[in-house]
Amino acid sequence: MRRTRTFTAVLALAAGLLTGAPAALAAGPPEPAPAAVSADTYTWKNARIDGGGFVPGIVFNRTEKNLAYARTDIGGAYRWQQSTKTWTPLLDHVGWDDWGHTGVVSLASDPVDPDNVYVAAGTYTNSWDPGNGAVLRSADRGATWRRTDLPFKLGGNMPGRGMGERLAVDPNKNSVLYLGAPSGKGLWRSTDSGVTWSRVTAFPNPGNYAQDPSDTSGYGSDNQGIVWVTFDESSGTAGGATKTVYVGVADKDNAVYRSTDAGATWQRLPGQPTGYLAHKGVLDAKNGHLYLAYSDTGGPYDGGKGRLWRYTTATGTWTDISPVAEADTYFGFSGLTVDRQKPGTVMATAYSSWWPDTQIFRSTDSGATWTKAWDYSSYPTRENRYTMDVSSSPWLTWGANPSPPEQTPKLGWMTESLEIDPFDSDRMMYGTGATIYGTENLTNWDSGAKFAIKPMVQGLEETAVNDLASPPSGAPLLSALGDIGGFRHTDLTKVPSMMFTQPNFTSTTSLDFAETKPDTVVRVGNLDSGPHIAFSTDNGANWFGGTDPAGVSGGGTVAAAADGSRFVWSPQGAGVHHTTGFGTSWSPSTGIPAGAIVESDRVDPKTFYGFKSGTFYVSTDGGATFTASAATGLPSGDSVRFKALPGAKGDIWLAGGAPDGAYGLWHSTDGGATFTKLPGVEQADTVGFGKAAPGASYQTLFTSAKIGGVRGIFRSTDKGATWTRINDDAHQWGWTGAAITGDPRVYGRVYVATNGRGVIYGDTAGTGDGGTGPTPTPTGGCAVTYKVTNQWSGGFQAEVRLDNTGTSAWNGWSLNWTFADGQKITQAWNAEHTQSGSAVTAKNVGWNAAVAAGSSVSFGFTGSWSGANAKPTAFKLGERTCTVS
Repeated sequence: MRRTRTFTAVLALAAGLLTGAPAALAAGPPEPAPAAVSADTYTWKNARIDGGGFVPGIVFNRTEKNLAYARTDIGGAYRWQQSTKTWTPLLDHVGWDDWGHTGVVSLASDPVDPDNVYVAAGTYTNSWDPGNGAVLRSADRGATWRRTDLPFKLGGNMPGRGMGERLAVDPNKNSVLYLGAPSGKGLWRSTDSGVTWSRVTAFPNPGNYAQDPSDTSGYGSDNQGIVWVTFDESSGTAGGATKTVYVGVADKDNAVYRSTDAGATWQRLPGQPTGYLAHKGVLDAKNGHLYLAYSDTGGPYDGGKGRLWRYTTATGTWTDISPVAEADTYFGFSGLTVDRQKPGTVMATAYSSWWPDTQIFRSTDSGATWTKAWDYSSYPTRENRYTMDVSSSPWLTWGANPSPPEQTPKLGWMTESLEIDPFDSDRMMYGTGATIYGTENLTNWDSGAKFAIKPMVQGLEETAVNDLASPPSGAPLLSALGDIGGFRHTDLTKVPSMMFTQPNFTSTTSLDFAETKPDTVVRVGNLDSGPHIAFSTDNGANWFGGTDPAGVSGGGTVAAAADGSRFVWSPQGAGVHHTTGFGTSWSPSTGIPAGAIVESDRVDPKTFYGFKSGTFYVSTDGGATFTASAATGLPSGDSVRFKALPGAKGDIWLAGGAPDGAYGLWHSTDGGATFTKLPGVEQADTVGFGKAAPGASYQTLFTSAKIGGVRGIFRSTDKGATWTRINDDAHQWGWTGAAITGDPRVYGRVYVATNGRGVIYGDTAGTGDGGTGPTPTPTGGCAVTYKVTNQWSGGFQAEVRLDNTGTSAWNGWSLNWTFADGQKITQAWNAEHTQSGSAVTAKNVGWNAAVAAGSSVSFGFTGSWSGANAKPTAFKLGERTCTVS
């Protein structure tokens, strides 16, 4: 399920946590981080959840087999890795100041040069996102990017984000691109492969539809603008601009426009239907049919009526090809695709049908007749044309036990992306509000046999993380997530069997465990009806709901006493409350304002702490009464997170603030009576603790902060006297200000909350990695292609492709070579590297370890050179010499 995405994070961002203008367009590779702080080598991975968010777009390249991309509303973009059938994240380099560029409103893969891919990035068009949108362009399939800032915002997480694609590459002249803008900014064009953009002044209609014109926040009231661009490739020849271009506009009376002179002039397509928005426009150029999916709203989760239409390009004839009568629709149409191998085969989705399920329609005669993915044999009994196996992501059942005609798992909801592989009629993928589903035997549909649906989402992690906990025993990780509640990870490399249930919060806002009895866990969150608090006595494996105080409307924050004997809760809609036992009755706390953030001392079970609007509060009677501390100089706003250190009473660390006031990291050793601001920490937004370093007596500190002029994830092993940046410019994940915690059992391990890229965990060199072992030595033949893709004074960028030319699959690889001219690698992607002198070793990362026979894997790096930059002439895979091409 996907709702308006995560307002906990949105409100924090709007409160001023983030500022700063977007960086200027890069003229070369990213510059290295300033050497103001030392750095450590970390390996970064996701705690596997697999999916968890809305996938509004899937894009297959039309000229290269198995090249596909997915876009998410706030979690970046991904590229399909056919050898492992996994997704590779492409926008992890997006940094703190540009967090909005993790929202992707459109993506285009170049059909002329498949190495090129483009992303239209920006999360909100209103004030929640302080930066403008940008077009990111890559010449190496997303391994590295250049950027052009736009003079307007883009809305990857705005209403209407499932329409598209708004960004398109001319299939005959790939230096020409179009971009449909929201907010009345019109249609834009680039003629230099996305480097510069200008408005198409001849285009007559910037759109006029808004989801809710009365919304004063600007979220629902924004004009959804130009929503898709489709080229008729048959109207041009290679090297010349395509003559005929169709454009979809968010205007119910004027939804489709066409140019027949390569964009010089535009006309409203005559005879078109009115009263609906055209979510998609997909052209079957061979048969001369433009298919259009219409809905009465912009989506992605609303929509009560819809139609499918076919426009015959040669005659101008419009035909209503809707599979059901208008009176029988209670949904809009959006997902739309054609089979490029079998012209005349078209499919569409009823994207907004939540109950009893979404619907997928298929026609093999250009929309004259249709069949459904499921239908009633006799109500409420359903007959499905498909089987469904979610064993790889078992939580997709939601732990539900619905009554017919509902089933679990559902076929989906918010199904706005639907694509048949242009090279394989049997493969289809579609996005939902929680995952990507797919099939590899789709044509069984036509023969009457059942086709098999399963998740095709591994590697795509798209959850917004609100809180994290790593207890000293039991599961190493507990998470509080937006939209899908949260998980108990007993193995970071495996998808948990189920999210937290009983109750199943739509979003979990806070969780805590009893420090000395970590089997006792509490979580709070949002729920349309039912309790907003739940307890566990087995380390989060099983849960039971508590009882709400009067007036509670949302989760807020919660704290468990060190021994689990009592709890303090600061819910939304009510003041701070306390209870003994498991919340069967609550009493108001005094001396502390409503909305305060609450935490517990990790030693004294009767001591709790709170913070609100610059004031720190302390309770020594189990949360019954709080007293304001005399501490001064703390941040005046509420963008603050603080924690008490395990094993030391009254040892508290507080992070937060805003650029226009106090901002940084503070430490108290007297229970909050006084705080000392750490020098050198310019900004800090989270704080967490992990196992002490070898030989150290104090626990390791972790923070998402700005130190020495550098934004990043930092570690200190000496109580904050010195700091080490442990991430790098390729691993930034946008906004990381919600939560951070170390692991009390593994030195160096840290868990980082992201707003759309899931739970990231990092291990320093030499520590465990959550389940992987040593890299096995591959067998069989190998071939290497080494290519310098860019070179400048003192630096260069290279790409290496490693081919498995043998007959057996590899499960891990390690490639060795020697530089002849003393080149040094400065940063690598899609591989882990070490270098000793001129000798280099590049090893697989977790997602690209498996390489099937006849398949290949690629990685890249930037490096330095002086005098000469000769290519290596020999490569070894273990002890086996590879062929060099």
